[in-house]
Amino acid sequence: MEILKLPVGIDNFEKIRRNNFYYIDKTKLVEQALHNWSEVTLFTRPRRFGKTLGMSMLRSFFEIGTDKSLFDGLYISQNKSLCDEHMGKYPVIFLTLKGVEGLTFAKAKSMLSEIIKDEADRHYVLNSSEALTSVDREAFMKILTGNEENIENSLKTLSRLLYKHYGKKVVILIDEYDVPLDKAYQNGYYHEMVSLIRGLFGQALKTNDYLQFAILTGCLRISKESIFTGLNNFKVLSIMDARFDEQFGFTDSEVEELLAAYNLDSHFTEIKEWYDGYHFGNADVYCPWDVINYVDLLRFEPTAKPQDFWSNSSGNALVRSFIDKADVQTKDEIERLIAGEYIEKEISQELTYDEIDKSIANLWSVLFTTGYLTKQGVTDDGKVRLSIPNREIKNLFIKKIREWFSDTTANDGKTLEQFCNAFVEKDTEKIEQLFGDYLWNTISIRDTAVAKDKKENFYHGILLGLLGYKASWLIKSNTESGTGYSDILVEVPNNRTGIVIELKYAENGDMDAACSEALKQIEEKSYVDKLKQDGMRNFIKYGIACFKKDCKVVVSE
Repeated sequence: MEILKLPVGIDNFEKIRRNNFYYIDKTKLVEQALHNWSEVTLFTRPRRFGKTLGMSMLRSFFEIGTDKSLFDGLYISQNKSLCDEHMGKYPVIFLTLKGVEGLTFAKAKSMLSEIIKDEADRHYVLNSSEALTSVDREAFMKILTGNEENIENSLKTLSRLLYKHYGKKVVILIDEYDVPLDKAYQNGYYHEMVSLIRGLFGQALKTNDYLQFAILTGCLRISKESIFTGLNNFKVLSIMDARFDEQFGFTDSEVEELLAAYNLDSHFTEIKEWYDGYHFGNADVYCPWDVINYVDLLRFEPTAKPQDFWSNSSGNALVRSFIDKADVQTKDEIERLIAGEYIEKEISQELTYDEIDKSIANLWSVLFTTGYLTKQGVTDDGKVRLSIPNREIKNLFIKKIREWFSDTTANDGKTLEQFCNAFVEKDTEKIEQLFGDYLWNTISIRDTAVAKDKKENFYHGILLGLLGYKASWLIKSNTESGTGYSDILVEVPNNRTGIVIELKYAENGDMDAACSEALKQIEEKSYVDKLKQDGMRNFIKYGIACFKKDCKVVVSE
């Protein structure tokens, strides 16, 4: 049996089917879209969840002149009457707006014009159509030459011309409709872009007599008053909606089939831990981008460990903004999420981009709709139970918390200087006080499900970052020394002082015993030997115990 290629980064349905790539059958989307018909439908899903591929598949199904063999063997081909009535029966306008960006409004508008021009060029048959008048062809050429003056009317005009040529109303597919708004907000021309998109959509979707139906996708459900003003027959299908809930993202059975196809069944548990956990409507789904990338990696590196594919495909500025704005209550809630708990929040599904970071409440909503948090259920009073979906997203939160902690502590050089000097001066009281303050003010990563050594890693990372303030000190972490590995070795050039730090997590809260254990380990494992080899002459040994947001420091010479 032929091993199919994996479509890493390929979101063109025809290309996948023609070139023997593995395809997880989502053609039930066609059937559901027609049975739950609305003149304009918007699907909101997080990025990298197969929206563009789904829209590409819809274009291949509906467009006049399609190669019907692309659907052979797929779910939708079983519904012969539906295929006979709708497959290859409509002119289709297909736009993906994910490339519309720029530092200025003029640049972004130009990119939008280019995308519309390219789509018009796909319908170049209109230029020689006998059904069109010379005035019609002139209007077509304006779109084809990228005339930005008439950009708001372009899709409606193209619809009219396609209708005149084919005698059939048009299907409009607009993928990633909100990317231009996101980029505009980031670059300071949001209101100009809102006005442009509102005009474009208003003409194409509201006052368009040549429209059969339209489907849009995006990450956020932008307030109807902002973009979709006046659309009456408008249906929004969000991640809360049970309809279409399995058409974006992979299900358990689909992942199992994929792994079986490549003889990778043994990796199911780790893939589930890392990339599953999203709840759309009533369905539990995996992130397709992660699964495809990891399976592709495993084919060539069978021992490869899971990686942060989805979170590394974006800057994740939203999570950092959230942490930056977190008050005491929000920090506590983030700690609970990382510990594997859920929190209950009211979710607003209609926001505008300029409202996103106006409040913590709005940020909770956007983190949910964009895939950083997921739904564990809904309370009787309508609040959503939110949790972190999987290991990958937990790693992302931890990474951003560490970045935030590093950036915020670096702004207080005076306190950092006192903290570092206290280690040389053997001032355990000062170390306890300042380290305790840092622990109190940070966001603890206290996952109750992880082993004791993993809990120690959190405190170890904070201490390492704080001591790193001293540029003239040589700091080594988990370095082989004597007969084992020490937590932290510090070489202070002044007076050639070597410091050994062994950190323990006091699982039962007995920090005195944990400190004694740490000092005993330093002696038994001869951690000082490495410092002697490096020419250090004076030695200070610290046993540090941590429990939740408290610490105990004991020194030995």
